[in-house]
Amino acid sequence: MHADLGGAKIWFEDTGGAGAALVLLHAGTGSTRMWRHQVPAFSAAGYRVVAYDRRGHGQSSSGEVIAVDDLHALMDFLSLRKVHLLGTAAGGIVAFDFALSYPARLHSLVVANSIGGVQDPEYLELQARLRPKPQFDALPAEVRELGPSYRAANPEGVHRWVELENPGPMRKVSTRNRIMFSALEKIRVPTLLLTGDADLYTPPPVLSLFKKHIRHAEERVIPECGHSAYWEQAEQFNRAVLEFLARN
Repeated sequence: MHADLGGAKIWFEDTGGAGAALVLLHAGTGSTRMWRHQVPAFSAAGYRVVAYDRRGHGQSSSGEVIAVDDLHALMDFLSLRKVHLLGTAAGGIVAFDFALSYPARLHSLVVANSIGGVQDPEYLELQARLRPKPQFDALPAEVRELGPSYRAANPEGVHRWVELENPGPMRKVSTRNRIMFSALEKIRVPTLLLTGDADLYTPPPVLSLFKKHIRHAEERVIPECGHSAYWEQAEQFNRAVLEFLARN
């Protein structure tokens, strides 16, 4: 269904129920359709699960906007005073920005497989070494974003991921804050940082770098997994998230 937020129509899915709300933020080239392994599992665990297409994605309107403003407006539209927030990849950038912009609206934060949008020069140099251009961008999306174990073992899953992901030009996430490691040190909500051991964007040492700057953070590395942990190792991903939420 659509919510009319200041003239923009934002597509969202809402499982309803009386449980604590868990909002899902998709990757940069995805949409709500990518959460097919998460919505049933999280709803069955008692959470009210809300997933939505950010502007320019899926069934939502196009147009430039600061991403957290739409999320804030959608929460008000749905009368969600406080939520657990889960973002993957570019959705993790939105999650960090929301935690900095509206900390009182969060119970907890999960950021998975995300470069985080950090702008420190040393970090940007690190990212350039990990993904040299233009060679990296020339790789097929499934090679960049799915680990070799998954591609070798599950060709049908790879095909389905490509169909749903619909890779296209990466849309820049507009943030309210300039995200720096010093800014992340202000985050006080319980935070789970998660990645795959074969993630080309956020390998485990990068995850540990984030953990050093977030006070109440814990980290989890999923084995035999690339940049799309929610898809490649959905059972392990869901279990890690649910165990974290149960503690927070």
